[in-house]
Amino acid sequence: MLTSPSNALHSTPHFWPIRRSRLLLRPRNFPRFHSGGGNFCSLSLLSARSGPSRFRIRALAGPEASEDGGLAFPNHVSVKIPFGNREILVETGLMGRQASSAVTVTDGETIVYTSVCLADVPSEPSDFLPLYVHYQERFSAVGRTSGGFFKREGRTKDHEVLICRLIDRPLRPTMPKGFYNETQILSWVLSYDGLHAPDALAVTSAGIAVALSEVPNSKAVAGVRVGLIGGEFIVNPTVKEMEESQLDLFLAGTDSAILTIEGYSNFLPEEMLVKAVKVGQDAVQATCTAIEALAKKYGKPKMVDAIRLPPPELYKHVKELAGEELSKALQIKSKIARRKAITSLEEKVLTILTEKGYVIDEAAFGTTEAQPELLEDEDEDEEVVPEGEVDQGDVHIRPIPRKPIPLLFSEVDVKLVFKEVSSKLLRRRIVEGGKRSDGRTPDGIRPINSRCGLLPRAHGSSLFTRGETQALAVVTLGDKQMAQRIDNLEGSDEYKRFYLQYTFPPSSVGEVGRIGAPGRREIGHGTLAERALETILPGDDDFPYTIRVESTILESNGSSSMASVCGGCLALQDAGVPVKCSVAGIAMGMVWDTEEFGGDGSPLILSDITGAEDASGDMDFKVAGNEDGVTAFQMDIKVGGITLDIMEKALIQAKAGRRHILAEMAKCSPPPMLSLSKYAPLIHIMKVHPSKVYSLIGSGGKKVKSIIEESGVEAIDMQDDGTVKIMANDIASMSLFLHNHLIRNLHLENCEIKSMAPYGAFVEIAPGREGLCHVSELSAEWLAKPEDAYNIGDRIDVKLIEVNEKGQLRLSVRALLPESESDKDSQKQPPTGGDSTKSSPRKYVNPSLKDRAATTGASGDELVWKKKDVGRASGGDKPMKSNSSGNEEDRGSLVNGEATIS
Repeated sequence: MLTSPSNALHSTPHFWPIRRSRLLLRPRNFPRFHSGGGNFCSLSLLSARSGPSRFRIRALAGPEASEDGGLAFPNHVSVKIPFGNREILVETGLMGRQASSAVTVTDGETIVYTSVCLADVPSEPSDFLPLYVHYQERFSAVGRTSGGFFKREGRTKDHEVLICRLIDRPLRPTMPKGFYNETQILSWVLSYDGLHAPDALAVTSAGIAVALSEVPNSKAVAGVRVGLIGGEFIVNPTVKEMEESQLDLFLAGTDSAILTIEGYSNFLPEEMLVKAVKVGQDAVQATCTAIEALAKKYGKPKMVDAIRLPPPELYKHVKELAGEELSKALQIKSKIARRKAITSLEEKVLTILTEKGYVIDEAAFGTTEAQPELLEDEDEDEEVVPEGEVDQGDVHIRPIPRKPIPLLFSEVDVKLVFKEVSSKLLRRRIVEGGKRSDGRTPDGIRPINSRCGLLPRAHGSSLFTRGETQALAVVTLGDKQMAQRIDNLEGSDEYKRFYLQYTFPPSSVGEVGRIGAPGRREIGHGTLAERALETILPGDDDFPYTIRVESTILESNGSSSMASVCGGCLALQDAGVPVKCSVAGIAMGMVWDTEEFGGDGSPLILSDITGAEDASGDMDFKVAGNEDGVTAFQMDIKVGGITLDIMEKALIQAKAGRRHILAEMAKCSPPPMLSLSKYAPLIHIMKVHPSKVYSLIGSGGKKVKSIIEESGVEAIDMQDDGTVKIMANDIASMSLFLHNHLIRNLHLENCEIKSMAPYGAFVEIAPGREGLCHVSELSAEWLAKPEDAYNIGDRIDVKLIEVNEKGQLRLSVRALLPESESDKDSQKQPPTGGDSTKSSPRKYVNPSLKDRAATTGASGDELVWKKKDVGRASGGDKPMKSNSSGNEEDRGSLVNGEATIS
């Protein structure tokens, strides 16, 4: 490590040791010698087969010819290390030998290859480690190719981005400050058996590769997954076991501390979450111990000589120049005003230290004391100089008082030190004064305001504001064709019926920036909020809509992802989604070393942190859930790690904060509508006899396409078991479809008789959906009253024969009987009134359609809405469910079982 002398002139940028200087001193293939054991550093390997009078050297990285003429790999190492309840195979020295390190890790038949490479020349110093991670799941790992037009892997998928973040976040805290060599980690899934998930394996593989490389990290890192299956915590469960798990916890750390956790659960209590973390930490410790032993034996020497830190005296100079003013600026409550004040002060310090120069006190360095001695040399005896020699001191210059020497430093160093000094002053204010920049106590929550229904044409909307953080959440409802298709290694198409998309524009922080595709941060924050809300959503059988939530951050001063959780929950309620309960999110922070700032040494936990507290603090712990349990969580650590006691304290404090936020959300004004918007699409679900499915579809789907064109419905999804989903944008299209096309084919099975009347029986065809089966339609025989044939609670098969203008359903048992029996009975007891058993479904056109036809000059049959081809969707197993809505007074929520279709 190089530091500048305190009294030197820093007029040019600093230079520091770089690897290129070493490369220039020796050939590229010349071996590097160092002490220690292992294949990479054994001199006995270098001198193998050498005679006593000659010494032969060969490069270890190059291939070696074996006795049979083939290539040999003398540095190939293969070991097994613990990985939860099983062992994984780690190999190095076989593939990727030109990288700083490369390993393949095998779990079952899942293989992950990871390489680490470093730039020879350090990049410009900054406060951000130049670490780049790329993770890719190759379809060849399962014997497939990409489903798109281009048959090769393209843009990184969202779930691959999430795993990149899982690899990156635990490694950063182990890297030293001042290491600026660009480092790239490439991780590829080469083989996948469908049983052992590659994500935790990729994190562990990256930890092994970094430990074996020249990167000067402080500790080995490993990652595991923990599931809760049958009441027991399982480390690294299989993909099949995770389907039954109530918890999905990913944990990464070292042999002594936790670095990151992330996951989601089904309202798991905080006490259970701490136990799960303890189980995962024990497994990580065993893996990290094995990695440390492996790195000690086979690892390369670390590049500690490449670490470059600012001059130590620069910290003192920055404090002297800006300490008092900086402390006052940090007390400004408004983020923008505080940022402008700090930026102005930083420019002032930069001007002094990089352009004008910092003038030091000469007395502090002892230069003024030496001047009087120089003036007394005249009284000394002259030195005799031998003949022929020149006295270099025969010319005497009378010294004069020297001016102070200004010190100049590089701009990068000044900025780094200024940021660190600001961080320490902010920590000291919190610890010593017990107050944060906005005046809150450590466990205080910022003021909260929420409102719903801002956007009249949206299906649901909310605006959630917490302090200077504001999120606009908008909900859009649709059918399966709006679902998000996921192409993954599992081999089967997966559709997400709920997804949250998070957007963080530069205007949210008052800056100018590029607008483009979502970055890794946006994808990560959106996924965290999505997982927090997914647990409270109803099942597809109860609410068959595809749900999209857009969360746009309009203002940001910390905890924007947790604001998305709060705003998204309110928007879902405003859209009429029957959520199980309300959830809220909060971000927790920490000051680790309080003793340095006048505390007792124990970490100080902060609730609802701001952006400055996130940047200057040591932890960012996001927790979402309701009053009783946790649904999603994510923790990042900027120090060497935390203990279970600290995590438990943070979880308890977060629970109290969550309850406060939920109470404030309950005061939302205007409140959520709690019903479907009149602009939301209508979905009608029913179950027909499986034999009728083909008759509805027709040859090549022609019949169903013609039905869509004639009725104006958006889409019809059918399944072989008889489940039919119809989606329309308005009640007119839905009614037209029900009247003209579906009634003649609708056969409802195993329906329960709910009540009796003298004129017939009321039959439930779906939960909350009843229709009347007239006494004349209950049997082929004549009945005086319904009780002569059936009792309440009996289950019968019926046919829907009519939906009248009022939306009432007419059912018939008789229409399902053999034609001979029906005809015979018709001669005995002819129908009377409006209850004819032979009445065919009449064509119905909603008055709104007639009005529209009059204005456009077209008939009701000529009105054609947007068309979509029929698609097959996975449906529920319930007999029938109708999801439709009409005008203001008639739009019943058929999801909740209203009987009126209107």
